[in-house]
Amino acid sequence: MTLRETLRDLPVLAGPLPPFDVAAAAEDPVEQFLRWFADAVAAGVPEPHAMTLSTAGPAARVLLCKDVRDGAWEFATDDRSAKAQAIARDDAVALTFWWQPLGRQVRITGRAERRSSEVSADDFRGRSTASRAAALATRHGQVVEPGELAAAFEAAERRLQEEPELVLDSWAVFRVVPHEVEFWQGRADRAHVRLVYSRGDGGWERRVLFP
Repeated sequence: MTLRETLRDLPVLAGPLPPFDVAAAAEDPVEQFLRWFADAVAAGVPEPHAMTLSTAGPAARVLLCKDVRDGAWEFATDDRSAKAQAIARDDAVALTFWWQPLGRQVRITGRAERRSSEVSADDFRGRSTASRAAALATRHGQVVEPGELAAAFEAAERRLQEEPELVLDSWAVFRVVPHEVEFWQGRADRAHVRLVYSRGDGGWERRVLFP
């Protein structure tokens, strides 16, 4: 069997999938997202906070949503990272959540803004020791020699033991302020439901699109 044949034989949207009554959807896309996120958690979707961040370039990578507040989605990274540098060049970004067991996708497009140094510091202190050690140890984009990574991690862990309140200067929290949010509910019959919120002068406008 060829790869093409294998791909065609794989099940798609096998379900059971939940319905999506757009008439009962929230007026605000953040509230609708929180409803769907709660559904994903209740359904046991693995890592429901994982999302794909797309930046101009183009480039995309999967990371974790750290919060949804004040009408925006937040994530954290190092200013030295490729994604932070991409945002510094062009702050237009997109986020995509994919909750496969529910056949649901949320696409968010907007602008990335850096939060205050106080918010970034609080985020860094609240991370696990392993996460903080990784942030301290890494040298973004540089070639790593055999044994170098382990040594860097060990040194970072020792430093955190000596300085438990240490905050990486280049650590940053970004918020994505949306101008459009799409909720996509897959269906086995392919009559997928697409509800799009677009920001207008008078607030959020909603429309349903063909799949």
